[in-house]
Amino acid sequence: MEVINTDNTKAQMRKGVLELCILSILSQGDAYPTEIIDKLKTSKLVVVEGTLYPLLTRLKNSGLLAYRWEESTGGPPRKYYRLTELGENYLKELQNSWKELVNVVNTTIESGKKL
Repeated sequence: MEVINTDNTKAQMRKGVLELCILSILSQGDAYPTEIIDKLKTSKLVVVEGTLYPLLTRLKNSGLLAYRWEESTGGPPRKYYRLTELGENYLKELQNSWKELVNVVNTTIESGKKL
Protein backbone atom coordinates (compact mmCIF):
# COMPACT_ATOMS: atom_id res chain seq x y z
CA MET A 1 0.00 0.00 0.00
CA GLU A 2 1.33 3.45 -0.97
CA VAL A 3 1.88 5.99 1.80
CA ILE A 4 0.50 9.38 0.84
CA ASN A 5 2.29 12.48 2.08
CA THR A 6 -0.20 15.18 3.07
CA ASP A 7 2.37 18.02 3.04
CA ASN A 8 1.65 18.99 -0.57
CA THR A 9 -2.11 19.03 0.00
CA LYS A 10 -1.68 21.15 3.13
CA ALA A 11 0.56 23.59 1.23
CA GLN A 12 -2.02 23.92 -1.54
CA MET A 13 -4.79 24.62 0.98
CA ARG A 14 -2.66 27.31 2.64
CA LYS A 15 -1.91 28.95 -0.72
CA GLY A 16 -5.61 28.97 -1.51
CA VAL A 17 -6.45 31.08 1.53
CA LEU A 18 -3.36 33.29 1.52
CA GLU A 19 -5.02 36.11 -0.43
CA LEU A 20 -7.95 36.14 1.99
CA CYS A 21 -5.58 36.25 4.97
CA ILE A 22 -3.48 39.08 3.54
CA LEU A 23 -6.52 41.19 2.71
CA SER A 24 -7.94 40.49 6.19
CA ILE A 25 -4.70 41.67 7.81
CA LEU A 26 -4.75 44.85 5.73
CA SER A 27 -8.39 45.47 6.66
CA GLN A 28 -7.07 46.12 10.19
CA GLY A 29 -4.80 48.92 8.96
CA ASP A 30 -1.85 49.76 6.74
CA ALA A 31 1.09 47.37 6.96
CA TYR A 32 4.43 46.77 5.30
CA PRO A 33 5.42 43.32 4.05
CA THR A 34 7.48 42.30 7.09
CA GLU A 35 4.51 43.08 9.37
CA ILE A 36 2.23 41.03 7.13
CA ILE A 37 4.64 38.08 7.24
CA ASP A 38 4.91 38.35 11.04
CA LYS A 39 1.12 38.39 11.48
CA LEU A 40 0.79 35.37 9.19
CA LYS A 41 3.48 33.52 11.17
CA THR A 42 1.64 34.31 14.41
CA SER A 43 -1.38 32.59 12.86
CA LYS A 44 0.78 29.59 11.92
CA LEU A 45 0.68 30.47 8.20
CA VAL A 46 4.35 30.65 7.22
CA VAL A 47 4.99 32.72 4.09
CA VAL A 48 8.29 33.86 2.62
CA GLU A 49 8.96 37.19 0.91
CA GLY A 50 9.31 35.44 -2.46
CA THR A 51 5.67 34.37 -2.18
CA LEU A 52 4.30 37.57 -0.62
CA TYR A 53 5.77 40.25 -2.90
CA PRO A 54 4.37 38.90 -6.20
CA LEU A 55 0.95 38.49 -4.56
CA LEU A 56 1.01 42.07 -3.22
CA THR A 57 1.98 43.33 -6.69
CA ARG A 58 -0.84 41.37 -8.32
CA LEU A 59 -3.37 42.68 -5.78
CA LYS A 60 -2.10 46.24 -6.32
CA ASN A 61 -2.27 45.89 -10.11
CA SER A 62 -5.85 44.62 -9.74
CA GLY A 63 -6.79 47.79 -7.88
CA LEU A 64 -7.40 46.00 -4.57
CA LEU A 65 -4.41 47.55 -2.81
CA ALA A 66 -2.60 50.87 -2.82
CA TYR A 67 0.66 51.76 -1.13
CA ARG A 68 2.64 54.66 0.23
CA TRP A 69 6.30 55.10 1.07
CA GLU A 70 7.23 56.01 4.63
CA GLU A 71 10.65 56.87 6.01
CA SER A 72 12.07 54.34 8.42
CA THR A 73 14.14 55.18 11.50
CA GLY A 74 16.38 52.17 10.97
CA GLY A 75 16.92 51.71 7.25
CA PRO A 76 15.45 52.42 3.87
CA PRO A 77 11.90 53.74 3.40
CA ARG A 78 9.12 51.20 3.82
CA LYS A 79 6.25 50.53 1.46
CA TYR A 80 2.99 50.39 3.41
CA TYR A 81 0.05 48.66 1.75
CA ARG A 82 -3.62 49.41 2.36
CA LEU A 83 -6.95 48.18 1.04
CA THR A 84 -8.70 50.31 -1.53
CA GLU A 85 -12.48 50.61 -1.57
CA LEU A 86 -12.49 47.95 -4.29
CA GLY A 87 -10.29 45.80 -2.05
CA GLU A 88 -12.68 46.19 0.87
CA ASN A 89 -15.61 45.06 -1.28
CA TYR A 90 -13.59 42.16 -2.69
CA LEU A 91 -12.61 41.09 0.84
CA LYS A 92 -16.27 41.01 1.91
CA GLU A 93 -17.06 38.74 -1.06
CA LEU A 94 -14.13 36.46 -0.21
CA GLN A 95 -15.19 36.29 3.44
CA ASN A 96 -18.73 35.30 2.46
CA SER A 97 -17.42 32.67 0.03
CA TRP A 98 -15.06 31.34 2.70
CA LYS A 99 -17.90 31.00 5.24
CA GLU A 100 -20.02 29.13 2.70
CA LEU A 101 -17.12 26.85 1.80
CA VAL A 102 -16.34 26.09 5.45
CA ASN A 103 -19.99 25.21 6.06
CA VAL A 104 -20.11 22.91 3.02
CA VAL A 105 -16.85 21.19 3.96
CA ASN A 106 -17.90 20.76 7.59
CA THR A 107 -21.27 19.36 6.54
CA THR A 108 -19.57 16.94 4.15
CA ILE A 109 -17.06 15.82 6.78
CA GLU A 110 -19.77 15.31 9.40
CA SER A 111 -22.02 13.35 7.00
CA GLY A 112 -19.02 11.20 6.07
CA LYS A 113 -18.50 10.28 9.73
CA LYS A 114 -22.02 8.85 9.89
CA LEU A 115 -21.39 6.33 7.10
